[in-house]
Amino acid sequence: MYETLALVGATGAVGRIVLEQLAQRELPFKRLKLLASARSVGKEVHFRGETIKVELLEPGAFKDIDLVIASTPDEVSAEFASWAVDAGSVVVDESGYWRMDPKVPLVVPEVNPDAVDHHHGIIASPNCSTTQMVVALAPLHRAARVRRVVVSTYQATSGAGLAGNEELNDSIRSALVGQTHPPKTFQHPIGFNLIPQIGSEKHEGYTSEEMKMVYETRKILGDEEMQICPTCVRVPVASGHSESILVETERPLSIEEAKELLGQGEGITIVDDLSNGKYPMPRDCDGKDDVFIGRIRKDISGGNGIAFWCVSDNLRKGAATNAVQIAELMIKRSAMKTS
Repeated sequence: MYETLALVGATGAVGRIVLEQLAQRELPFKRLKLLASARSVGKEVHFRGETIKVELLEPGAFKDIDLVIASTPDEVSAEFASWAVDAGSVVVDESGYWRMDPKVPLVVPEVNPDAVDHHHGIIASPNCSTTQMVVALAPLHRAARVRRVVVSTYQATSGAGLAGNEELNDSIRSALVGQTHPPKTFQHPIGFNLIPQIGSEKHEGYTSEEMKMVYETRKILGDEEMQICPTCVRVPVASGHSESILVETERPLSIEEAKELLGQGEGITIVDDLSNGKYPMPRDCDGKDDVFIGRIRKDISGGNGIAFWCVSDNLRKGAATNAVQIAELMIKRSAMKTS
């Protein structure tokens, strides 16, 4: 049974949402421990009617901890995860460090829940842009096998953390008075601008963010032959990633069947009424846990193509919510085994 839970990165932007999710979803654990770096030690957090003090993230911190949810930079996860596993804990990790490790399952509970059964102490949660896309792809892939995906993302500044949103605000204020705010978090000023680069240059002119979508999608859906062409763009939106997605399936899908499959997909909400101006937008999806899909239509250029628009809160389903859902899945499966 998973009765004791630790949250690593408890005071960060995603960590705070994890705490909200743990309270709202009422996971049946008996004790919560909050861990963070030295600068946050001693801070008090209110949770389920009690006050919990943040403790130091160190090797001895995982004694008697069953399950860990972690939202930290890659280099922090690379160090602490082994401390937790050695202490007998199972780690649900939000960082990018473990995602492509062949021994570590990469999990989106609506898509590949059975993958959690094959962990060796660590379970990874995908990149935010990948997560919402695979939730959308999964029902189409199960029914007709997705062979090719062309995706363009429009990613919020909160994907770069609190510093990203601070830079957005500073950049917009400067632009309004005819000045340029020197960028620190992004490659260029983000206010009233689009930046077609997220991450560093990697494979054949694609960025690290784009290649994450390629490799992670194939791993989650279990299809190394799936062809994926991504373009990732940073936009001046504080919260919510949007994606324009074109999929080509092995067998043709009518638009009616595609809409039915997507509408029945777990974790998906359809908002699709073009004539009345109803479709998913970041401001309407902010603070919600589902993946929202609209503008569903046939590819008029030919082939077995379906195009649609996809929006999700990147800090929730793209990060905190998915991690909590993995923890929830682990607790449920553990209870079933012991019942």
